[in-house]
Amino acid sequence: MSGDANILDPETLAPYLEAHIPGFAGLSAIEKFKSGQSNPTYLLTAASGRYVLRAKPPGQLLKSAHQVDREFRVMQALAGTAVPVPRMLHLSGEDSPIGRMFYVMEYLDGRIFWDPSLPDASGNDERAAIYDAMNATLAALHDVDVAAVGLSDFGKPGSYFERQFARWTSQYRASETETIADMDRLIAWLETHMPADDGRVSLVHGDFRLDNMIFAPDASKVIAVLDWELSTLGHPFADLAYQCMQWRLPHASGFRGLGGIDRAAAGLPSEEAYVAAYCKRRGIEAIGNWTFFLAFSFFRLAAICQGVYRRALDGNASNPEKAKTYGQAVNLLAALAVKLIDRER
Repeated sequence: MSGDANILDPETLAPYLEAHIPGFAGLSAIEKFKSGQSNPTYLLTAASGRYVLRAKPPGQLLKSAHQVDREFRVMQALAGTAVPVPRMLHLSGEDSPIGRMFYVMEYLDGRIFWDPSLPDASGNDERAAIYDAMNATLAALHDVDVAAVGLSDFGKPGSYFERQFARWTSQYRASETETIADMDRLIAWLETHMPADDGRVSLVHGDFRLDNMIFAPDASKVIAVLDWELSTLGHPFADLAYQCMQWRLPHASGFRGLGGIDRAAAGLPSEEAYVAAYCKRRGIEAIGNWTFFLAFSFFRLAAICQGVYRRALDGNASNPEKAKTYGQAVNLLAALAVKLIDRER
């Protein structure tokens, strides 16, 4: 065994998996995926097939973070709905052979698009179809009847933005490493521009973006939505604004946004067209307070990045080298948000 706590030992794990997953046999290799900052994720190769294992990270963790059991529960609940998810196979306890909670799900073979400008697509028609499939998946997620799938208690209904604002402000303050003036200004602006609760409650993903989806190998079809760590009951516009916020980020940055990309020339929808398609699918007239939803998205992502950066400094990050760049990202996100709210004024 290496000294790296993120490396898993097949000999320790194999007997446990064989005992808990029907048909599992002959574990031969465990390979950690490079992507993902939060919960370390591994490809398991066995005689019985390929599987994916996702675990809590080692070390001291912030309370309420890294709840892999919530991810497992939500994907298990969504099986059979219009939202495609991998099949869930097993959830361990904290007393697992690796010393922390993990779950195992089926491995799906398909395409993950890491660059939202879709340079690898066959042309403009395919790019447009991929974005439309993603839009349809988001609308389907927000249309899920949470009571029918057994998720009525998956979060507190109502006052989503107030609760999320309080949660991420305290997480940000708990992991703050320096004073960022734009971040302080953004927090103050959000507090004074909080919209009244409009009663909309949906299952929200919390990190809905192109590279958290697997597409069919040969079609513009979403076959799985992944990374449900931040999912909860919340406001559907939070997911929509988060996605649109991502596209505003510079394409050259680690975020791989769509900032500076000529969308029309690439066959990609404009933000207005994407929002309109979502509204049409869900029977919504239009969305007010769009600047607030966007600014909130920048703030929340900045708070998440600050947490990753702090974990890197503390030696607990899943991917330490990459995590250090998250410190710079906090400044970028806060600056973009401040520009947005200044333009609104």
